Amino acid sequence: MLSLEEDVEAQALRDQGWSISAIARHLGRDRKTIRRYLAGASEPGRRKPAGLDPFEPFLAYCRTRLADDPHLWASTLLDELTDLGYDGGYSTFTRALRRYQLRPHCEPCQVTRGRDVAIITHPAGEETQWDWVELPNPPDGWGVGPHAHLLVGALAHSSRWRGVLADAEDFPHLVEALDMVVRKLGGVTHDWRFDRMATVCYPSSGRLTAVFAQLAKHYGVRSVVCPPRRGNRKGVVEKANHSAAQRWWRTVADDATIAEAQTGLDRLAVKLDGRRRVQDGEPTTVGALADAEALRPPPLAAFPAEFDVTRTVTPQALVSFRGNHYSVPPGLGGAQVHVRHRLGADTLRLVTAGGATVAVHHRAPDGAGRVIRDDGHVAALEQAVLGAFTSARPCTHKTRRPPSAAALAEAAQLRGLPATGPAAHVVIDLSAYAATAARLDSAPTHESGKD
Repeated sequence: MLSLEEDVEAQALRDQGWSISAIARHLGRDRKTIRRYLAGASEPGRRKPAGLDPFEPFLAYCRTRLADDPHLWASTLLDELTDLGYDGGYSTFTRALRRYQLRPHCEPCQVTRGRDVAIITHPAGEETQWDWVELPNPPDGWGVGPHAHLLVGALAHSSRWRGVLADAEDFPHLVEALDMVVRKLGGVTHDWRFDRMATVCYPSSGRLTAVFAQLAKHYGVRSVVCPPRRGNRKGVVEKANHSAAQRWWRTVADDATIAEAQTGLDRLAVKLDGRRRVQDGEPTTVGALADAEALRPPPLAAFPAEFDVTRTVTPQALVSFRGNHYSVPPGLGGAQVHVRHRLGADTLRLVTAGGATVAVHHRAPDGAGRVIRDDGHVAALEQAVLGAFTSARPCTHKTRRPPSAAALAEAAQLRGLPATGPAAHVVIDLSAYAATAARLDSAPTHESGKD
């Protein structure tokens, strides 16, 4: 291949009368190459591909995906292509994206760059950073409202992170998700760093709440609250949030269940443990750094926070909770009840709005799809259903049924007329009309006057 400079020089020498052999010796190239470029058969600066481009079969798919979502990460798109059979590397893939100019330009997203940032050193096993992520537009089948809630915890030293989906961001859900993330990470660090979330501290002062102080004692950690407007102070978990949102949440299908979405998130987090790092001049990975951190084992049981969520009783006298259904006595269909469950306990209670406990059940594993019924509830429901059952023929809706005497009496009262007695009917005397008619018959006419 000739460069642009060599092509220009070869053309100039040819115009000066040099032979092709002399130009080839001068440039150190083959004569056939010089002849091909002088004839315009080859383009300078561009090498002829050795074979078919392995990216071409996936060109239409990439163009469609990036047209639908111009901000889709290249790594996320590469994950999809790998499942479709693409075997190229990341650098080869991004080079193809640039060569074919597949990503649309988005002017509003162009931001200034070059801001100074500081790198904070975190010793191994020192700090875990925590943050909630509100994920917009969850699948309708989840029933969580306009946002799904994801708690992410990241080890500041190694950048290993894990996340757990939750129904809400209140204190009981925070405790449950936090305990699950701790066990996914493999242990507890010395410090936990949070932003000023109301379930951890008082946002105005940054002082810990009393109940979260008990939680910190339970896990044996020191809780650190970030100063206000210092988002970069916990940049490790912020980057993890970004990765989760771009590489996992963008690809969650509309018909995916919460359990399936959680499995996909766990798969991504484990995959990202293979990210390459350099430690003391030696190549390593995020997973290797995390495994080398001296984490303390978590407590045997989670902090005993109590859930109190509201559910509606179905016509079958069932209450849905965490992918299972639990029975209540009949007669509560459509009513609101509270599901109360303490973390670490094997049972849950169903309580009415007045505070009366109507059922206590052993809790089934989340997402098991089981129906837990009490034998007494089953017998009472069968009795109520059979008692309301009738074999009578359904009413005919096309029968003529005029207002009854009682209805007519009520209507008369509404009109201001007596409903009963002789005065209930209006009597018209026609004698006056008869006398007038008689006088008209005896009155003289115009013909009688002529006679």
